[in-house]
Amino acid sequence: MNAVLVIGRVLFAIIFINSGINHILKLEAMTGYAKYKKIPAAKASVVVTGLMMLVGGVYVALGIYADLGALLIAAFLIPTALLMHNFWTETDPTAKQNASISFFKDLSLAGAALMLFALIGAGADIGPSITSALFNF
Repeated sequence: MNAVLVIGRVLFAIIFINSGINHILKLEAMTGYAKYKKIPAAKASVVVTGLMMLVGGVYVALGIYADLGALLIAAFLIPTALLMHNFWTETDPTAKQNASISFFKDLSLAGAALMLFALIGAGADIGPSITSALFNF
């Protein structure tokens, strides 16, 4: 069962690790999109959110303060859903559909991250980890 828990953690985290790396490697393109979405301090926001995803994903995957990692992921996803995937402002049907999918995906992943945060803080077994929880409930 430990292997399944570790595989689950890695599968959950890999999208954030990949996206965090892309935020840094494709900084100018991501900054341009953030400016288009009227995000304040667009370049700094892209760097900060990229680091949140990368660190959060690595922490969850490796079990290094995985609760903190999950919290970083949730803290990234909720504002991102509202600011970057605001489908209710789109007029083009395809753009509206794509933004809607991304909005609800982000909210669903945020829910999973918050559950992971709470479970780890409550002492749930998430498989072999490098550290224990940072937050204890």
